Amino acid sequence: MHPNDLSLRSFVAVDPRSDFPIQNLPYGVFSTASQPAPRIGVAIGEYVLDLAALASAGLLEVAGDNVFAQGAINGFMALGLQTWSATRARISELLRHDNAELRDDAALRARALVPLHEATLHLPLTVAGFTDFYSSKEHASNVGALFRDNADPLLPNWLHIPIGYNGRASTVVVSGTAIRRPHGQLKEPGEAAPRFAQSLRLDFELEIGVVIGQGSAIGERLTEPQAEAMIFGFVLLNDWSARDIQQWEYVPLGPFQGKAFATSISPWIVTREALEPFRVAGPAQHPPPLDYLAQAGPNNYDLALEVELRSATMPAPATICATNFKFMYWSSVQQLLHHASSGCAMNVGDLLGSGTVSGPGPGQRGSLLEISANGAAPLALPGGESRGFLEDGDSVSLRGWCERDGIRIGFGAVEGTVRAAK
Repeated sequence: MHPNDLSLRSFVAVDPRSDFPIQNLPYGVFSTASQPAPRIGVAIGEYVLDLAALASAGLLEVAGDNVFAQGAINGFMALGLQTWSATRARISELLRHDNAELRDDAALRARALVPLHEATLHLPLTVAGFTDFYSSKEHASNVGALFRDNADPLLPNWLHIPIGYNGRASTVVVSGTAIRRPHGQLKEPGEAAPRFAQSLRLDFELEIGVVIGQGSAIGERLTEPQAEAMIFGFVLLNDWSARDIQQWEYVPLGPFQGKAFATSISPWIVTREALEPFRVAGPAQHPPPLDYLAQAGPNNYDLALEVELRSATMPAPATICATNFKFMYWSSVQQLLHHASSGCAMNVGDLLGSGTVSGPGPGQRGSLLEISANGAAPLALPGGESRGFLEDGDSVSLRGWCERDGIRIGFGAVEGTVRAAK
């Protein structure tokens, strides 16, 4: 059976609403108190399956020296597409309800199946480079209307190029890492000169991150099939943004310190193969893109996304955005094609941010900048609080999942809580 087969069942009990059924098997890096060395596992229900333990027991054979006993998934990704697919199929086979290899080996099962609540989850990859795109037409239009021209919010190049900028790999952090409010140069429209101070307009950005599992050589361009085959999987991504720092610096060369201080990703990488049943066509592109960006098939995903915000005084989080990744104008494949089109080398472990995912409806805006109209129309929260931008103590959680016939292929969550500036 193919690992995506909806009829598959695991001997591990999995709640029907779990993000991690046997059809998912996302990769992550974890450690435990008894074994503090980080290693690679996959999520199954409320457990982490320790792939290093399976490899040591001889049940999971992969070329390379102890690739699952490492603190990042880069070494495994470097082995390539055929290894990714064969390994996922073998893990699925070992977890099937009718396979006795792991199911009936009580000692190995006790070592290899670690309850999630006992595991510490780490950054799942060594990020080689980080590029953030700006690929939602709705988001770009909303921001353009706020900052430039409501009648013509998109810049002339936006419909021709997947716009992006190189961010900072050094500040990509895993879910649960506290986010320190940054300092930077600020200048309000009425001020004569800039000043250096803490940001007062801290924001989140709802994004999907693309994890590149294969590299390309400098000077090499990519075809659509090559680009697709280089994508290992996807993570949830929150590209935290200091809008007041960004507003002063972004002309003429785009974001820098307003984005460089932190980017959070989810601990689980959902493989491209697991998302295959949820591929859909993206929005019609007019004018048609140049030939090197043309797509022969659908490269978007029907992937539901939500943002929850909880202040320090709220008893429960409030959902403030519900949208879908299928709305993205430029697909992940097109982003990668464009990235390499100049001959830019891509590396194993590169991370591409989709850009803020917004949809056509008012409840589908993926940043507070859009939700609050740059602070002019603060968001009302349960309990009487309101937010134009994030305050210290606020916690933001992003969630994402695909669902079909009762099977949910989810990402878990990426969460971060804002801490006061130093």
